[in-house]
Amino acid sequence: MQLLLIRHAEPQRVQSEVGIADPTLTDKGREQASRLAKWLQSEHLDHIVTSPLRRARETAAPLAEQFGFEPEVIKQLAEFDAEASSYIPMEELRATRDPRIAALTEGRWEELGSLVRPETFRGDVVTVLDRLASAHPGQRVAVVCHSAVINVYLGDVIGTPRLLWFEPRYASVSRVLISRTGIRSVESVNESAR
Repeated sequence: MQLLLIRHAEPQRVQSEVGIADPTLTDKGREQASRLAKWLQSEHLDHIVTSPLRRARETAAPLAEQFGFEPEVIKQLAEFDAEASSYIPMEELRATRDPRIAALTEGRWEELGSLVRPETFRGDVVTVLDRLASAHPGQRVAVVCHSAVINVYLGDVIGTPRLLWFEPRYASVSRVLISRTGIRSVESVNESAR
């Protein structure tokens, strides 16, 4: 089977002191989601799953409409900081040399509003995606999710101990092949419909 791990398109910046930040897509993000669906239209998909977060569901919507599927929402595909009160895009954090970048890469996720330990997050993501693969043998499943979800799963497949080791582009696709016996291999990383 083949998992298409798709990072959500570009989301809005949300800076808040109360509540949970669950940003929608920007205009550019909606365009990216539309281009993604057009790019993948020639591929056969058997199933679409998505994180419960708005940016992922909105990215999945054009794809689901095109293929005529109602996406399955899986809560374990939410980003590690899903309960945070703000969302600042990674490129902004990097451009401003925000100290939260170091906390992110060093696994101090609680400084970014995470309520889950990095090792627990990785274990949950790997478990849910491996179960999804087992439930869809011989099929192609699109998984619309987040940067850390993609990082930890691909990292587990290739055997790297680092949790966050590359930056998936918005609306990019990384493909994992999984045999019926459970052997996993990375087919591609960071494909995009530029």
